[in-house]
Amino acid sequence: MNEDNFDFDLIVIGAGYGGFDAAKHAAEHGLKVAIIESREMGGTCVNRGCVPSKALLAASGKVRELANAEHLSGFGIHAAPVRFERQKIADHANNLVSAIRSNLTKALERAGVTILRGKGRLEGNQCVGLREISGVDRLLSSKNVIIATGSDPFVPPGIETDGRTVFTSDEAVNLEWLPRWISIIGSGYIGLEFADIYTALGCEVTMIEALDRVMPTFDPDITKIASRYLLDGRDIDSRSGLLASKVIPGCPVIIELSDIKTRELKEKLEVDAVLVATGRVPTSKELNLESVGVNLDKGFIPVDERMRVLVKGKPLPNLWAVGDVTGKLMLAHTAAAQGTVAVDNILNNTRKIDYRSIPAATFTHPEISSVGFSEVDAKEFASKDGFELGVVRSYFKANSKALAELESDGLMKLLFRKDTGEVLGAHIYGLHAADLIQEVANAVARRQTVVELSCEVHTHPTLSEVVEVAYKQAMKQVQHSADSNK
Repeated sequence: MNEDNFDFDLIVIGAGYGGFDAAKHAAEHGLKVAIIESREMGGTCVNRGCVPSKALLAASGKVRELANAEHLSGFGIHAAPVRFERQKIADHANNLVSAIRSNLTKALERAGVTILRGKGRLEGNQCVGLREISGVDRLLSSKNVIIATGSDPFVPPGIETDGRTVFTSDEAVNLEWLPRWISIIGSGYIGLEFADIYTALGCEVTMIEALDRVMPTFDPDITKIASRYLLDGRDIDSRSGLLASKVIPGCPVIIELSDIKTRELKEKLEVDAVLVATGRVPTSKELNLESVGVNLDKGFIPVDERMRVLVKGKPLPNLWAVGDVTGKLMLAHTAAAQGTVAVDNILNNTRKIDYRSIPAATFTHPEISSVGFSEVDAKEFASKDGFELGVVRSYFKANSKALAELESDGLMKLLFRKDTGEVLGAHIYGLHAADLIQEVANAVARRQTVVELSCEVHTHPTLSEVVEVAYKQAMKQVQHSADSNK
């Protein structure tokens, strides 16, 4: 097909953060762009994920702070009993969602992007089918197509949801009611954040984890200190090695817990509600990918570092995929970065994405964050490349700002090469950990060394000095290693 005969230069299927950034970036660089969305503009993050959950965490965090009489008494403050209105907290989240959704939509319109409402699918190379909300079906041609359809909550077999007594994070962000006793299945970042919200608002929480330890995706040292505060310190009944083999909605909700290894029934629980926080699965089933020969990998669309869709390991011309549907790092900012990388490559500005430098955060109180290698992966990398791995720990209890805030329960673990000093990763638990990790992420992106970073001056007194101390400790190890090898 002649370039001039295409309906669009680029069609993006999905208007979450990945699709939004791709469409906006492309339109701002002169491409004729359309974006297709079957649900709300903004995708999961804006409507059912990051945005409403952070609004709930902000509000419930205020309640927790005001209700913590022991903490406040340390400042000489005595507060009255805390009262809150569940509906107004829910309204705060809903209002924020509406505002950001509107802002994203207007930003696309200002950039000149055509917004098409309906369900998109592939109909062969450079052709997209659109089933409009009205039911009308039509075909559109496009020089390039980006798939950005995101993901949905994963509900394991045996668990029945009703959206009211047994639900996923999609429904939880609406905060329609506060169960007296809620069980959260899964202890990843979603489960931890909602445990933070529910306990702050007075709910009793039981956390169930199928793997052999709670918080299995986090660094073990971070898990040790974080679980002591976020779980044990809040009287959360956390159970590991148990599978929620059957969950039946109702009043009460019935949960059957089985041994993860033997599948033997161990216990039955009766609770008021269950939040299923067992991860997310790609939204890729109805895209008609077979029309262009794409084979999914556990539901994910295979892509290379330039975000080109792969068929038998080779890039398919004119087809790209970004965001959760690629299964790389299922984070909103990863999707956004992938979207701009894909468009830059469409524009013949060759770019690759560096997943190692993308940070992740869990917005509990205090927060947890990480970037780069885990310690296990770093050890494997060190063994393969033949260098000694350096590990240092920096504690918040030695930080003046944390002590002033009476929030000194925190830890930073820094991973680096002892031969070159290159920063390989970091894991942080403590006050504003989600903000602190960005400094390390920037260092990882630039492949900087602790030797040069240790010379940077940090503001005093700030939490950033936790990072500075880690860099200086690491620098001493690098120097000692160099001296030993002379």
